Amino acid sequence: MMQLFPTLAALPGWAADELLDRDGFFSTRAWWRTVWEAGVPEGGTPVFALHGAPGAGVLLPLLRDTSGRLEALTTPYTCLYPIAAAPSADLPAAGRALARLVRGTPALRLDALDPEDSRLAALLQGARAGGLVPLRFDHFGNWREELEGRDWPAYLASRPGALRETIRRRLRAAERDPTLSFACHTAPEAVAEGIAEYEAVYARSWKEPEPFPRFNAVLMQQAAAVGALRLGVLRREGAPIATQLWVVHAGTAAVLKLAHDEAFKPISPGTALSAWMLRRLIDEERVQAVDFGRGDDPYKRMWTAERRQRVGVVLANPLHPGGMAALLRHGLGRLRRTLRPTTTR
Repeated sequence: MMQLFPTLAALPGWAADELLDRDGFFSTRAWWRTVWEAGVPEGGTPVFALHGAPGAGVLLPLLRDTSGRLEALTTPYTCLYPIAAAPSADLPAAGRALARLVRGTPALRLDALDPEDSRLAALLQGARAGGLVPLRFDHFGNWREELEGRDWPAYLASRPGALRETIRRRLRAAERDPTLSFACHTAPEAVAEGIAEYEAVYARSWKEPEPFPRFNAVLMQQAAAVGALRLGVLRREGAPIATQLWVVHAGTAAVLKLAHDEAFKPISPGTALSAWMLRRLIDEERVQAVDFGRGDDPYKRMWTAERRQRVGVVLANPLHPGGMAALLRHGLGRLRRTLRPTTTR
Protein backbone atom coordinates (compact mmCIF):
# COMPACT_ATOMS: atom_id res chain seq x y z
CA MET A 1 0.00 0.00 0.00
CA MET A 2 1.21 3.51 -0.85
CA GLN A 3 0.52 6.05 1.91
CA LEU A 4 0.30 9.76 1.11
CA PHE A 5 1.57 12.43 3.52
CA PRO A 6 0.80 16.12 2.96
CA THR A 7 4.03 17.60 4.32
CA LEU A 8 7.60 16.74 5.16
CA ALA A 9 6.80 17.09 8.86
CA ALA A 10 3.93 14.61 8.56
CA LEU A 11 6.23 11.78 7.45
CA PRO A 12 6.96 9.08 10.04
CA GLY A 13 10.27 9.81 11.72
CA TRP A 14 11.85 6.59 10.47
CA ALA A 15 11.02 7.46 6.84
CA ALA A 16 12.65 10.88 6.99
CA ASP A 17 15.70 9.53 8.78
CA GLU A 18 16.19 6.53 6.50
CA LEU A 19 15.20 7.92 3.09
CA LEU A 20 16.12 11.60 2.99
CA ASP A 21 19.59 13.20 2.77
CA ARG A 22 21.01 10.03 1.16
CA ASP A 23 21.26 10.66 -2.59
CA GLY A 24 22.84 14.04 -3.11
CA PHE A 25 21.52 17.52 -2.50
CA PHE A 26 18.25 16.92 -4.34
CA SER A 27 17.26 14.32 -1.76
CA THR A 28 17.82 16.58 1.24
CA ARG A 29 15.25 18.07 3.56
CA ALA A 30 16.66 21.50 2.66
CA TRP A 31 15.76 20.89 -0.99
CA TRP A 32 12.27 19.55 -0.30
CA ARG A 33 11.50 22.39 2.12
CA THR A 34 12.46 24.82 -0.65
CA VAL A 35 10.25 23.08 -3.20
CA TRP A 36 7.31 22.92 -0.76
CA GLU A 37 7.61 26.60 0.13
CA ALA A 38 8.45 28.20 -3.21
CA GLY A 39 8.33 25.71 -6.11
CA VAL A 40 4.77 24.37 -6.26
CA PRO A 41 2.66 25.57 -9.22
CA GLU A 42 -0.62 27.29 -8.49
CA GLY A 43 -3.36 24.77 -7.79
CA GLY A 44 -0.89 21.92 -7.22
CA THR A 45 -0.80 19.87 -4.03
CA PRO A 46 2.49 18.20 -3.05
CA VAL A 47 2.43 14.83 -1.32
CA PHE A 48 5.01 12.33 -0.11
CA ALA A 49 4.12 8.81 -1.31
CA LEU A 50 5.57 6.23 1.08
CA HIS A 51 5.64 2.47 0.60
CA GLY A 52 6.98 -0.15 2.97
CA ALA A 53 8.08 -0.34 6.58
CA PRO A 54 11.16 0.75 8.57
CA GLY A 55 14.28 -0.64 6.93
CA ALA A 56 12.46 -1.31 3.66
CA GLY A 57 10.80 1.95 2.66
CA VAL A 58 10.41 3.70 -0.70
CA LEU A 59 9.67 7.41 -0.85
CA LEU A 60 8.42 9.35 -3.90
CA PRO A 61 7.61 13.07 -3.60
CA LEU A 62 4.68 13.72 -5.97
CA LEU A 63 2.48 16.58 -7.11
CA ARG A 64 -1.28 16.31 -7.58
CA ASP A 65 -2.78 18.81 -10.03
CA THR A 66 -6.27 20.28 -9.92
CA SER A 67 -7.65 17.37 -12.00
CA GLY A 68 -6.25 14.78 -9.59
CA ARG A 69 -3.39 13.63 -11.82
CA LEU A 70 -0.05 12.83 -10.21
CA GLU A 71 3.47 13.56 -11.38
CA ALA A 72 6.95 13.76 -9.90
CA LEU A 73 7.47 16.75 -7.66
CA THR A 74 10.16 18.34 -9.81
CA THR A 75 10.83 21.94 -10.76
CA PRO A 76 12.70 23.82 -13.52
CA TYR A 77 15.61 23.80 -11.03
CA THR A 78 15.66 20.04 -10.31
CA CYS A 79 18.83 18.34 -11.56
CA LEU A 80 17.98 14.84 -10.34
CA TYR A 81 14.85 13.14 -9.02
CA PRO A 82 16.16 10.40 -6.72
CA ILE A 83 14.28 7.16 -6.15
CA ALA A 84 14.62 7.11 -2.36
CA ALA A 85 14.68 3.46 -1.27
CA ALA A 86 16.18 1.51 1.60
CA PRO A 87 18.54 -1.35 0.61
CA SER A 88 15.92 -3.95 1.59
CA ALA A 89 13.02 -2.18 -0.14
CA ASP A 90 10.74 -4.17 -2.45
CA LEU A 91 10.79 -1.77 -5.39
CA PRO A 92 8.64 -3.91 -7.72
CA ALA A 93 5.97 -3.97 -4.98
CA ALA A 94 6.26 -0.19 -4.69
CA GLY A 95 5.79 0.05 -8.46
CA ARG A 96 2.63 -2.04 -8.27
CA ALA A 97 1.35 0.16 -5.44
CA LEU A 98 2.12 3.20 -7.58
CA ALA A 99 0.04 1.67 -10.38
CA ARG A 100 -2.89 1.31 -8.02
CA LEU A 101 -2.47 4.94 -7.03
CA VAL A 102 -2.68 5.99 -10.68
CA ARG A 103 -5.81 3.91 -11.36
CA GLY A 104 -8.58 6.15 -12.65
CA THR A 105 -6.18 8.73 -14.09
CA PRO A 106 -4.54 8.79 -17.55
CA ALA A 107 -0.87 8.64 -16.55
CA LEU A 108 1.84 9.55 -14.10
CA ARG A 109 4.94 11.42 -15.27
CA LEU A 110 8.34 11.03 -13.62
CA ASP A 111 11.26 13.10 -14.87
CA ALA A 112 14.83 14.26 -14.11
CA LEU A 113 15.70 10.57 -13.64
CA ASP A 114 19.03 8.77 -13.83
CA PRO A 115 18.54 6.01 -16.45
CA GLU A 116 21.44 4.02 -14.93
CA ASP A 117 19.80 3.82 -11.50
CA SER A 118 18.84 0.19 -10.85
CA ARG A 119 16.14 1.37 -8.45
CA LEU A 120 14.31 3.00 -11.34
CA ALA A 121 14.36 -0.22 -13.38
CA ALA A 122 12.91 -2.19 -10.45
CA LEU A 123 10.21 0.41 -9.81
CA LEU A 124 9.19 0.40 -13.48
CA GLN A 125 9.12 -3.40 -13.50
CA GLY A 126 6.49 -3.27 -10.76
CA ALA A 127 4.52 -0.49 -12.45
CA ARG A 128 4.42 -2.56 -15.64
CA ALA A 129 3.19 -5.59 -13.68
CA GLY A 130 0.52 -3.32 -12.20
CA GLY A 131 -0.85 -2.54 -15.66
CA LEU A 132 0.94 0.69 -16.57
CA VAL A 133 2.99 1.13 -19.74
CA PRO A 134 6.28 3.04 -19.22
CA LEU A 135 7.06 5.46 -22.07
CA ARG A 136 10.59 6.79 -21.79
CA PHE A 137 11.82 10.12 -23.19
CA ASP A 138 15.07 12.05 -23.02
CA HIS A 139 14.75 14.99 -20.66
CA PHE A 140 18.00 16.97 -20.34
CA GLY A 141 21.77 16.62 -20.19
CA ASN A 142 23.87 17.05 -17.05
CA TRP A 143 27.56 18.01 -17.27
CA ARG A 144 29.91 16.93 -14.50
CA GLU A 145 33.55 16.15 -13.77
CA GLU A 146 35.07 13.85 -11.18
CA LEU A 147 38.23 15.49 -9.85
CA GLU A 148 39.98 12.32 -8.67
CA GLY A 149 42.15 14.21 -6.20
CA ARG A 150 43.28 16.92 -8.63
CA ASP A 151 44.10 20.39 -7.37
CA TRP A 152 43.26 23.62 -9.20
CA PRO A 153 46.40 23.66 -11.43
CA ALA A 154 45.76 20.05 -12.48
CA TYR A 155 42.08 20.76 -13.16
CA LEU A 156 43.02 23.84 -15.17
CA ALA A 157 45.60 21.88 -17.17
CA SER A 158 42.85 19.46 -18.27
CA ARG A 159 40.70 22.21 -19.77
CA PRO A 160 40.77 23.10 -23.48
CA GLY A 161 43.61 25.45 -24.36
CA ALA A 162 41.46 28.41 -25.35
CA LEU A 163 39.46 28.29 -22.09
CA ARG A 164 42.61 27.75 -20.05
CA GLU A 165 44.19 30.89 -21.45
CA THR A 166 40.97 32.89 -21.02
CA ILE A 167 40.71 31.80 -17.38
CA ARG A 168 44.29 32.77 -16.62
CA ARG A 169 43.97 36.14 -18.32
CA ARG A 170 40.58 37.11 -16.87
CA LEU A 171 41.26 35.89 -13.34
CA ARG A 172 44.65 37.58 -13.22
CA ALA A 173 43.17 40.85 -14.52
CA ALA A 174 40.31 40.72 -12.00
CA GLU A 175 42.60 40.07 -9.06
CA ARG A 176 44.93 42.92 -10.05
CA ASP A 177 42.10 45.43 -10.54
CA PRO A 178 41.66 47.36 -7.26
CA THR A 179 38.05 48.17 -8.16
CA LEU A 180 37.09 44.47 -8.28
CA SER A 181 36.66 42.06 -5.35
CA PHE A 182 35.36 38.55 -4.83
CA ALA A 183 33.25 37.18 -1.99
CA CYS A 184 31.48 33.93 -1.11
CA HIS A 185 28.44 33.95 1.19
CA THR A 186 28.04 30.74 3.18
CA ALA A 187 26.64 31.54 6.62
CA PRO A 188 22.96 32.02 7.53
CA GLU A 189 23.68 35.53 8.82
CA ALA A 190 25.04 36.48 5.38
CA VAL A 191 22.03 35.24 3.43
CA ALA A 192 20.07 38.49 3.41
CA GLU A 193 22.98 40.39 1.88
CA GLY A 194 23.62 37.56 -0.57
CA ILE A 195 20.00 37.47 -1.73
CA ALA A 196 20.00 41.23 -2.29
CA GLU A 197 23.20 41.03 -4.35
CA TYR A 198 21.95 38.04 -6.34
CA GLU A 199 18.64 39.71 -7.18
CA ALA A 200 20.33 43.00 -8.11
CA VAL A 201 22.58 41.23 -10.61
CA TYR A 202 19.78 39.02 -11.94
CA ALA A 203 17.63 42.09 -12.66
CA ARG A 204 20.42 43.53 -14.84
CA SER A 205 21.29 40.28 -16.60
CA TRP A 206 20.08 38.62 -19.79
CA LYS A 207 18.02 36.12 -17.81
CA GLU A 208 14.26 35.73 -18.24
CA PRO A 209 12.07 36.25 -15.15
CA GLU A 210 11.96 33.19 -12.94
CA PRO A 211 8.85 30.96 -13.12
CA PHE A 212 8.97 30.75 -9.31
CA PRO A 213 10.25 34.18 -8.20
CA ARG A 214 10.93 33.24 -4.55
CA PHE A 215 12.61 29.92 -5.24
CA ASN A 216 16.27 30.92 -5.29
CA ALA A 217 16.02 33.14 -2.22
CA VAL A 218 14.36 30.36 -0.22
CA LEU A 219 16.92 27.86 -1.51
CA MET A 220 19.75 30.09 -0.31
CA GLN A 221 18.19 30.30 3.15
CA GLN A 222 17.65 26.55 3.39
CA ALA A 223 21.09 25.67 2.00
CA ALA A 224 22.83 28.11 4.33
CA ALA A 225 21.02 26.59 7.31
CA VAL A 226 22.61 23.19 6.60
CA GLY A 227 26.03 24.51 5.55
CA ALA A 228 25.57 23.80 1.83
CA LEU A 229 25.39 27.34 0.42
CA ARG A 230 28.24 28.81 -1.62
CA LEU A 231 27.00 32.07 -3.13
CA GLY A 232 29.80 33.65 -5.13
CA VAL A 233 29.81 37.38 -5.90
CA LEU A 234 32.09 39.57 -7.98
CA ARG A 235 31.84 43.25 -7.05
CA ARG A 236 33.05 46.41 -8.76
CA GLU A 237 33.56 49.34 -6.45
CA GLY A 238 31.47 47.51 -3.87
CA ALA A 239 28.48 46.83 -6.14
CA PRO A 240 27.76 43.27 -7.39
CA ILE A 241 28.26 42.64 -11.11
CA ALA A 242 28.22 38.82 -11.22
CA THR A 243 26.82 36.12 -8.98
CA GLN A 244 26.68 32.32 -8.86
CA LEU A 245 24.59 30.04 -6.66
CA TRP A 246 26.48 26.86 -5.77
CA VAL A 247 25.64 24.14 -3.27
CA VAL A 248 28.12 21.69 -1.76
CA HIS A 249 26.87 18.34 -0.52
CA ALA A 250 28.65 15.03 0.04
CA GLY A 251 31.78 16.19 -1.78
CA THR A 252 30.04 17.52 -4.89
CA ALA A 253 29.90 21.22 -5.76
CA ALA A 254 26.97 22.01 -8.06
CA VAL A 255 26.25 25.37 -9.67
CA LEU A 256 22.50 25.91 -9.96
CA LYS A 257 22.24 29.53 -11.10
CA LEU A 258 24.58 32.14 -12.54
CA ALA A 259 24.13 35.65 -13.88
CA HIS A 260 26.13 38.78 -14.62
CA ASP A 261 25.38 42.42 -15.32
CA GLU A 262 25.36 42.85 -19.10
CA ALA A 263 26.94 46.29 -18.77
CA PHE A 264 30.21 44.58 -17.72
CA LYS A 265 30.25 41.84 -20.37
CA PRO A 266 33.52 43.12 -21.96
CA ILE A 267 35.50 42.11 -18.85
CA SER A 268 33.90 38.62 -18.73
CA PRO A 269 32.76 38.80 -15.10
CA GLY A 270 31.09 35.40 -15.31
CA THR A 271 34.28 33.65 -16.44
CA ALA A 272 36.34 35.36 -13.74
CA LEU A 273 33.84 34.42 -11.04
CA SER A 274 33.55 30.81 -12.26
CA ALA A 275 37.33 30.45 -12.13
CA TRP A 276 37.57 32.03 -8.67
CA MET A 277 34.77 29.87 -7.27
CA LEU A 278 36.16 26.66 -8.75
CA ARG A 279 39.67 27.39 -7.47
CA ARG A 280 38.22 28.02 -4.00
CA LEU A 281 36.05 24.89 -4.06
CA ILE A 282 38.81 22.64 -5.38
CA ASP A 283 41.82 23.89 -3.40
CA GLU A 284 40.22 25.08 -0.16
CA GLU A 285 37.24 22.75 0.21
CA ARG A 286 38.71 19.79 -1.66
CA VAL A 287 35.46 18.88 -3.37
CA GLN A 288 35.53 15.57 -5.22
CA ALA A 289 33.35 16.55 -8.19
CA VAL A 290 31.94 19.64 -9.90
CA ASP A 291 28.50 19.62 -11.46
CA PHE A 292 27.08 22.18 -13.89
CA GLY A 293 23.44 21.31 -13.39
CA ARG A 294 20.78 20.79 -16.02
CA GLY A 295 21.01 21.64 -19.68
CA ASP A 296 23.42 21.40 -22.59
CA ASP A 297 24.61 25.01 -22.70
CA PRO A 298 27.73 24.98 -24.91
CA TYR A 299 30.01 26.52 -22.27
CA LYS A 300 29.50 23.57 -19.92
CA ARG A 301 31.49 21.12 -22.05
CA MET A 302 34.46 23.47 -21.71
CA TRP A 303 34.44 23.33 -17.90
CA THR A 304 33.49 19.65 -17.49
CA ALA A 305 34.19 16.44 -19.39
CA GLU A 306 31.29 14.05 -18.72
CA ARG A 307 27.73 14.35 -20.01
CA ARG A 308 25.04 12.31 -18.30
CA GLN A 309 21.58 11.92 -19.75
CA ARG A 310 18.56 12.54 -17.57
CA VAL A 311 15.33 10.93 -18.72
CA GLY A 312 11.64 11.00 -18.03
CA VAL A 313 9.03 8.25 -17.99
CA VAL A 314 5.31 8.58 -18.58
CA LEU A 315 3.51 5.69 -16.91
CA ALA A 316 0.47 5.47 -19.17
CA ASN A 317 -2.73 3.78 -18.07
CA PRO A 318 -4.05 1.90 -21.15
CA LEU A 319 -7.49 1.49 -19.54
CA HIS A 320 -8.03 5.26 -19.51
CA PRO A 321 -8.78 7.23 -22.70
CA GLY A 322 -6.09 9.78 -21.82
CA GLY A 323 -3.57 7.01 -21.22
CA MET A 324 -4.43 5.37 -24.53
CA ALA A 325 -3.97 8.74 -26.26
CA ALA A 326 -0.51 9.04 -24.66
CA LEU A 327 0.39 5.60 -25.99
CA LEU A 328 -0.75 6.53 -29.48
CA ARG A 329 1.19 9.81 -29.44
CA HIS A 330 4.31 8.04 -28.28
CA GLY A 331 3.95 5.37 -30.96
CA LEU A 332 3.41 7.94 -33.71
CA GLY A 333 6.44 9.90 -32.52
CA ARG A 334 8.64 6.82 -32.72
CA LEU A 335 7.26 6.00 -36.16
CA ARG A 336 8.01 9.52 -37.43
CA ARG A 337 11.58 9.31 -36.14
CA THR A 338 12.00 5.93 -37.82
CA LEU A 339 10.70 7.21 -41.17
CA ARG A 340 12.53 10.55 -41.07
CA PRO A 341 14.81 10.72 -44.12
CA THR A 342 18.53 11.02 -43.50
CA THR A 343 20.60 13.59 -45.35
CA THR A 344 24.05 13.04 -46.76
CA ARG A 345 26.70 15.51 -47.77
